[in-house]
Amino acid sequence: MALGPRPQNALMRSHERPRRLSIERIEAAVTSIDPLFLDTPQFESESLSAALGVRAVLKVETVNPIRSFKGRGASLYMSGTPLGTEVICASAGNFGQAMAYAGRGRGIAVTVYAAEQANPLKVERMRALGANVVFFGEDFDAARAEARRVAEERGARLVVDSLDVETVEGAGTIGLELLRLERPLDVLLVPLGNGALCNGVATVMKRRSPTTRIIAVAAAGASAMVESWRSGRLVEHDRTDTIADGLATRSPIPEAFADMRGLIDDALLVADGSMIVGMRLLHAHAGLVAEPSAAAGVAAILEDPERFRGSVVGTIICGGNVADEQMRRWLGVG
Repeated sequence: MALGPRPQNALMRSHERPRRLSIERIEAAVTSIDPLFLDTPQFESESLSAALGVRAVLKVETVNPIRSFKGRGASLYMSGTPLGTEVICASAGNFGQAMAYAGRGRGIAVTVYAAEQANPLKVERMRALGANVVFFGEDFDAARAEARRVAEERGARLVVDSLDVETVEGAGTIGLELLRLERPLDVLLVPLGNGALCNGVATVMKRRSPTTRIIAVAAAGASAMVESWRSGRLVEHDRTDTIADGLATRSPIPEAFADMRGLIDDALLVADGSMIVGMRLLHAHAGLVAEPSAAAGVAAILEDPERFRGSVVGTIICGGNVADEQMRRWLGVG
């Protein structure tokens, strides 16, 4: 489902508000991020391009110790965190792994609040990396609220992905790398959850590659961020209904919503079934294991092929943490 450009009145209201994101801070962030998470592969997949009818450019963020882009922001955040700090966060899994990995490297203890139905593979990896994982609530937003309550009660440092600006700036370094492509992208399809990836990358692209259209892609069963962007006001839902845990936002962060103004050109909602087909295509044509969130861009092309036909279309393969049972069910592997 495609949503049109943001209403003009919402755009006009935002003109005078100062931005908290800048390309200068994103450029400076590169020096503080663990090099393991930088300079990730980016290439045109000829086989996938033929299957989709576009020139498909993939930015692969899964070839690192936590299999996701979240290491960039977590590494940047932890680089400025004093030793001995008690850090608490909430996560569907990938951000928690990133915080645990970055904290372990600096001797900082991390507690992660996760939904009771969180991906078991991601939970196992968070614990293996040294995180104390606490289950709470039916979904990520409930876990996030509990993390905040406990942090305030204990006087611990709460880290909120997409709210703490380092998480956005770290993700934005992906955009700096995309600028090195031989040919500018006509379109960049960016998965949209809480907004760190989309807002960080779009901050760079709008400044340095203004002809590239930035399209946020969210799950149809988790539409709150897209509806907020379209209406120009915060929209919340009681629940989400999607297999893409990385996109399952029902209560947008106000600061992340504000960051989106003027950064994206359009927003799409895609079905879970399309993401599964996208996962299969990425596996078959690029040899990649992508979780549903990471296949959102491919899903967008599948749902509206004429819109993108013949264009140079980039998408970010943002995570690859897929449990064995999910591999069998969605990819027929294992």
